[in-house]
Amino acid sequence: MDFSHIIAQLDAEINRISQARDLLSGKDIVQAEIKAARVTPKTRQLTPEGRQRIAEAVRRRWAKRKAA
Repeated sequence: MDFSHIIAQLDAEINRISQARDLLSGKDIVQAEIKAARVTPKTRQLTPEGRQRIAEAVRRRWAKRKAA
């Protein structure tokens, strides 16, 4: 069995137990939900056209500064 899979299962179980403990200990339910809902924020995805526009704008900006 893959160790990373076992570790992921253990982490999930620890998270479930922690949530149950928070609820039983009388902590605010909203705080427990916020803690459970924490995930990595989505990063913005640039299209290749968007990257090209930004690169061109940077080149123009540097050209102006270099000319001055």
